[in-house]
Amino acid sequence: MGMSVTIVAASAQDAEHILKLQYLCYQSEAELYGDYTIEPLTQTLDDLKAEIDRGYCLVARLGDEVVASVRGSVDATGTARIAKLIVHPRLRHHGLGGRLLDAIEAHFAAEPAAKRFQLFTGHRSEGNLRLYRSRGYATVSTEQIAPRLRLVTMEKPAGADAYAASA
Repeated sequence: MGMSVTIVAASAQDAEHILKLQYLCYQSEAELYGDYTIEPLTQTLDDLKAEIDRGYCLVARLGDEVVASVRGSVDATGTARIAKLIVHPRLRHHGLGGRLLDAIEAHFAAEPAAKRFQLFTGHRSEGNLRLYRSRGYATVSTEQIAPRLRLVTMEKPAGADAYAASA
């Protein structure tokens, strides 16, 4: 009998597991862009803990193992910035990324300050772009940040409009 994946708020004890998973998950992104100095691969444990403390973080567990995570925060303008959606490579393409994205959106939609959701990904990250578009996100800008990397910023409204757009 298989175990089911549970999604819960991350605890301080999860930070080291999240950082190791983040390092594993971003190897494919680094390879795609030919850049192993991207921030997710150079982030320190202290920086990750501080990032989690400033916002909200979810983890997905398979038994006791952290197999996926996402984090974000709401800024003063009401923008919920969602970041570092990661899924263990062996569990990709089973809907877990979408479940995590839905869960963090639901959390921020309950916040009265969240007016919109925003996230970004690299221009060559087709799987990410496909997932975000399927959830109602639209490109609002692109920025060249390295010779081989353009960041694509995507956004959608929070609340009922967001769920209608993704249905």
